[in-house]
Amino acid sequence: MARFEILDGNAAPLGEGHAAGDMLFELGIMYSVGRDVPVDLVSAHKWFNLAAAEGNREAIRLRREIAAQMSDAEIAVAQRAARDWLNGSPVAAPVPASAIAA
Repeated sequence: MARFEILDGNAAPLGEGHAAGDMLFELGIMYSVGRDVPVDLVSAHKWFNLAAAEGNREAIRLRREIAAQMSDAEIAVAQRAARDWLNGSPVAAPVPASAIAA
């Protein structure tokens, strides 16, 4: 199986089917464990949410695990970011977790 390195999540392609879900899932993994980027649960939740929408079952499980570690406000930010990404809206700079009221 080929492995793709995605260095910029904002440049991830809008594809269809299994391959798109796998790439979105890999972005979720990258942000959830801090592989090549700082750990960012909001971004990880966003990417797992998008991968889950493409049918990736593992993304559904990991999104649930991450959500258990997040505040409701952080989850709302992640969901908004996923919607914005799907709608092609410009991506705002990530909001630091310390700036989000729990």
